[in-house]
Amino acid sequence: MARPGDNFAIQVQTLFDGESFMQNCGVLIEDGRIIDVLPSAELPENFDIQLMTEGILAPGFVDLQVNGGGGVMLNEVPTQTTVNTMAAAHRTRGTTAMTPTVISDTREVQQAAIEAVVKARAAGHPGILGVHIEGPFFDRDKRGAHRAGFIRRPMAEDIEWLCSLNGLPVIITLAPEHALPGQIRQLTQAGLHVCAGHTNASYEQINTAITEGLQGFTHLFNAMSPLSSRAPGTVGAALDNEDTWVGVIADGHHIHPASIRIAHRAKAADKLFLVTDAMATVGSDDTAFEIHGTRIEAQEGRLVNAQGVLAGSAIGMIDAVRIANTEVGLPLAECLRMASLIPATFLSLDNELGRIASGYRADLVHFDNDFNVHNTWVCGAHRAHRHNQESPPG
Repeated sequence: MARPGDNFAIQVQTLFDGESFMQNCGVLIEDGRIIDVLPSAELPENFDIQLMTEGILAPGFVDLQVNGGGGVMLNEVPTQTTVNTMAAAHRTRGTTAMTPTVISDTREVQQAAIEAVVKARAAGHPGILGVHIEGPFFDRDKRGAHRAGFIRRPMAEDIEWLCSLNGLPVIITLAPEHALPGQIRQLTQAGLHVCAGHTNASYEQINTAITEGLQGFTHLFNAMSPLSSRAPGTVGAALDNEDTWVGVIADGHHIHPASIRIAHRAKAADKLFLVTDAMATVGSDDTAFEIHGTRIEAQEGRLVNAQGVLAGSAIGMIDAVRIANTEVGLPLAECLRMASLIPATFLSLDNELGRIASGYRADLVHFDNDFNVHNTWVCGAHRAHRHNQESPPG
């Protein structure tokens, strides 16, 4: 097994480098970084060669909305161990970098979740990029499965608290119509990535928020004011604006395939990326879990509460790539970009992640034609998986 300090090469039949497919080539890795991509015949003899006879090698997936995995939820047990468990579970689905997501809760729980992420990063976990704070500053009518008792407007002290997190990459999802004038600008000037979600904002309100620095939209189409003939709403503003980013949950349940295709055409300038919105069941044998005292169950591939409301998803990123390709009908190259380079670019990490090129971090995923993940590398450290499950130790 390779270690981050090892020099080795990965030889593959098919490689996607972040832009296009290449055949019969190899990736040279030294000290956790990619140093070159060469034809197989030109691989140096002094490098250990890991031969992948079949499948595709691609940049490791980057997931910016991960609520849980491996049987745990960040809100329920906001510890460093939970963060590590989530990362390990999603690695079996090809995700090599992620922003653990804490949903609407008390300030104490959200602060504990943030501290857990900080500790994981301080301990040297390269796959933890930052934190996504989803709520509680939402519209009550668009809260979805978020607990009603937590939903509120952002106060001055909330903005001050969020701005104090500027040493950590942070995504904050909120309803712009409930923010006071200037609050979104404060957040963006402090370095936070502000997204609209769980919002009933009008087209005009969203455009005002964009002038203050609103950058993106969380799980487009879901829990937001829709596009209609005389009221374009949040969805219309998201599709109309060329500069903003949108994440979509391609799980076959949250969004109709045609809606994803429409969004892809509207956001053709590399602004549409895949997220999982994954919950505790991913990477686990569990089919149910609890959050805030509410039982969430898997039913025909969906996760729902007792009222039948969708509560996150049961997919990993390799599933989102598969569905976007085989059910939505997007080219595989585009699906892979939407799972790696585009979310990395949203976080301004596209000089580190999302490409197989000289100087980039050796974060890689190897999967077969049936979209089963077989191998991953994080900063060059290799882990083998068998049909989305961890291989036995050794």
